[in-house]
Amino acid sequence: MPEAPEITAMKENASNREYVLKTVNENGKLLEFADDNFHNDREVVLAAVKNNPEALEFASFDLKKDREIVYESVSKLGWTYCYVDESLKNDKELLLAGLEKSGQILYFASPEMRDDKDVVMKAIEDKPIIVKYASKRMRNDLDVGIKVMDKNKKCFKFLEPELQKNEKIQEIKNAE
Repeated sequence: MPEAPEITAMKENASNREYVLKTVNENGKLLEFADDNFHNDREVVLAAVKNNPEALEFASFDLKKDREIVYESVSKLGWTYCYVDESLKNDKELLLAGLEKSGQILYFASPEMRDDKDVVMKAIEDKPIIVKYASKRMRNDLDVGIKVMDKNKKCFKFLEPELQKNEKIQEIKNAE
């Protein structure tokens, strides 16, 4: 299958900053085909991410530490949190912004964030089964357990044994 014309054009102009900037403003994912030095050009990467949050994948390691760029992506398309540098993994505001879009991203959160009740409650709102990646303490928290069970009784098996025995949890589990 022939290459898309916009990819060919980007490859031909990959070292032309003016062309690259104009192009990623129109199609952010074309950042992938720009010269590597543009993957570390803050203005170019921010423009690409603003156009298409998925472009975060092609940002340099340094720019995956840039909170503004990362927030621009994650707040619009939560799953791009998987590209976030470890230095931002304890940024609760950033994680909560991503959880607004996808509870699944709790999987990529730091151990500290997996032990944060606000974070876990937000994650299970969207995706109750993600509770299995919450900390042991959160999987033993009654509020978390009730919310998870109200959303999906099949998640019972991911709660801690001690919480599974709780009267309220048992009531929800056995209710029709």
